[in-house]
Amino acid sequence: MKRLITICAAVVLVFFGAGYAIAGTWTTIDKLGENLTHIYGIDGSNLIGNYGNYYNTSGGCHGFLYNGTNWTTIDKPGSIDTSIMGIDGSNLVGLYRDDSGNHGFLYNGASWTTIDIDKPGATGTYIEDIEGNTLVGVYSVIGSGNHGFLYNTISQSWTTLDKPGATNTQIYGIDVSNLVGNYRDGSGDHGFLYNGTDWTSFDKPGAVGTLISGIDGSNMVGWYSDGSSLHGFLYDGTSWITLDKPGATGTQIYKIDGSNLVGTYSDASGDHGFVYTIPEPATLLLVGLGAVLLRKKH
Repeated sequence: MKRLITICAAVVLVFFGAGYAIAGTWTTIDKLGENLTHIYGIDGSNLIGNYGNYYNTSGGCHGFLYNGTNWTTIDKPGSIDTSIMGIDGSNLVGLYRDDSGNHGFLYNGASWTTIDIDKPGATGTYIEDIEGNTLVGVYSVIGSGNHGFLYNTISQSWTTLDKPGATNTQIYGIDVSNLVGNYRDGSGDHGFLYNGTDWTSFDKPGAVGTLISGIDGSNMVGWYSDGSSLHGFLYDGTSWITLDKPGATGTQIYKIDGSNLVGTYSDASGDHGFVYTIPEPATLLLVGLGAVLLRKKH
């Protein structure tokens, strides 16, 4: 369930999995000519992520912004790899790799700001999401694992947020004061919601590991492992709904914006970006009853 190095070799899904998707619409979105497209974030009609080619040994992965019509490549100058992980209006955040390691960044469409935690033993900073002046993500420290953080761009202050009792904490999404991610302890990998005061753990029933990657209001998305494959999910605080791209060998959902969910699925040809749209009215009840309704139509 660990997802830190999300650059070119990231999220290579090689698992076997059945498709459980019902009621919604899957739209594959691939950068032409590439066999790797990851969509990590969504803001209205804008999608962000990275693309590349596993067989291109001379180059790495490239960040992108896709507005539904045009692809804009966005690479940190001098970097080997760039991944755009979060978007809020014109501001983009993510990580890039150069000869000195992995670095977080904020890009406003005109200028790049490298944002690395200054902590003894830190080996990398990974910015995963943004809302207003708040950035969230993960940093790594030799000997003590991974740590979640908040970073305020105005005060330029860092706040480390580690789940009590966890050996690793990773923050992937933010919605107002709510943060989501996953942590690891002696019993495995668990999803969490942190509201600024309380930590709440979430485990998909029957799963061997759960990761929550995105949140919008009361809805959370991510993926879980059943021990042999990865499955996307939508969770409203009460019901878990598995969402797997039909025919895929693995599905990961990264973010949610209203009725649109984005992520990556894998098949024999590589990794593909997608948008999954829940039909209006966008209720979990309709999704949960989708299979029954389809049978009645026939």
